[in-house]
Amino acid sequence: MKARPEVAVRERAELGEGPTWDAAAERLIWVDILSARVHTYHPATGRRTVMATGQHVGAAKPRAGGGLVTVLRDGIGLYDDRGAFSWLVHAPVPGRRGNDAAVAPDGALWAGSMRYDEAEGGGDLVRIAPDGSVTGVLDAVTVSNGTGWSPDGRLMYYIDTPTRRVDVFDVDGERVTGRRPFTVVDPGQGWPDGLTVDAEGCVWVAFWDGSAVRRYLPDGRLDRVVELPVRRPTACAFGGPGLRDLYISTARTGLDAPHPLSGSLLVLPDAGQGLPGTPFAG
Repeated sequence: MKARPEVAVRERAELGEGPTWDAAAERLIWVDILSARVHTYHPATGRRTVMATGQHVGAAKPRAGGGLVTVLRDGIGLYDDRGAFSWLVHAPVPGRRGNDAAVAPDGALWAGSMRYDEAEGGGDLVRIAPDGSVTGVLDAVTVSNGTGWSPDGRLMYYIDTPTRRVDVFDVDGERVTGRRPFTVVDPGQGWPDGLTVDAEGCVWVAFWDGSAVRRYLPDGRLDRVVELPVRRPTACAFGGPGLRDLYISTARTGLDAPHPLSGSLLVLPDAGQGLPGTPFAG
């Protein structure tokens, strides 16, 4: 019998996003973009924390030396393990904010952006090295979302949501080449948003306005559909003991009558086997 999603954290997040397992601290990190808050949750104890960032926060990831790297409206910010803040990259663009991000196997941060009005081609995807140097990866992106790597690090998966595709690239050192569709989404399934890759090389994708997370085999074929009670799941990540539990962030923004669990952090116990994450090396 397949496990059913449960409530990990009951919350009313406007735009919950970016669940990430912090192995060193044994906690799940996630953000509420529009409320400018970073949440943490320790499954073993139920302990929670909430930190205000002062501006919209698209993603938060653990750092190798402790603390967090955050993708903010105006650039990339660092928090040390005592909560002190500094800018790693401060490059505000009027009308634009950071969105989803992921840490590559080499410890670099790949961060996306989008315009507040979601204007076509108004965002980008960049690679931020530990020393703060920025390399452009993709321009003319509309809503930069899910990013992840295959278990062997040779492939990168990526979602620009309005394309209704999950794309795949070949990884060539610090660059990606050979962009091609991994899977094309039927309009009736909603919009592909955040993703994670499991230890078998399968890609799990959260579907905004699709009330589901879908798992795709390495050849792009649909393998499993996890139906959810909420309309707007945003992203997913494995965490917990042995990286067996799939955590799913959700949103309530823009809904006239959101489900009572919209904005909560959900969990699908024993969903599969996740890949160990890499903390940001900066």
